[in-house]
Amino acid sequence: MTDVNRTRADAWALLCEWTHGESLRKHGLAVEGAVAWYAQHRFGIRGQELETWRAAGLLHDFDYERYPDTHPIRGAEELRRLGYPDDLVQAVLGHGDHTGVARTSDLAKTVYACDEMAGFVIAVAYVRPNRSLDEVDARAVNKKMRDKGFARQVPRDQLEKGALELGVPFDEHVSNVVEGLKTVRGELGL
Repeated sequence: MTDVNRTRADAWALLCEWTHGESLRKHGLAVEGAVAWYAQHRFGIRGQELETWRAAGLLHDFDYERYPDTHPIRGAEELRRLGYPDDLVQAVLGHGDHTGVARTSDLAKTVYACDEMAGFVIAVAYVRPNRSLDEVDARAVNKKMRDKGFARQVPRDQLEKGALELGVPFDEHVSNVVEGLKTVRGELGL
């Protein structure tokens, strides 16, 4: 049975219960900011559905510390047990290519597109002179993408595939993610 009244506060509490590392919590906040930006500005989502989108961004990696080898499968089981909506669970399952779960909803495509891009944009911001999102644009991201030694753990093909699946030009996607990250810049220290 799905509990349609899950709030962002519930998702944050679950993330904090399962994730003790500050960097992974900040990653959840970053993806939440980018996903929420898309929900509001591209899809016009408000109310309880926006809470679901926020929670999906926040919780997409919440089980990684506990179950790195079975992530996000174990997390999805817990989300189902707690009554999170099926579309959120599917978005969590589909946020990585390794699960083989198809991304059929706008929510799933958005979480996928924002996950690695949020991390990459933040990495670019960290090497800018003022460590600020105000110094990050598509040009800076494209330049760093060509530098294979920079943030080498980030799959470049996934950055491009995410924008493609969303149907957004790559440079526009970068700009959208930057704008989403700016909504949580205080929590991120950027």
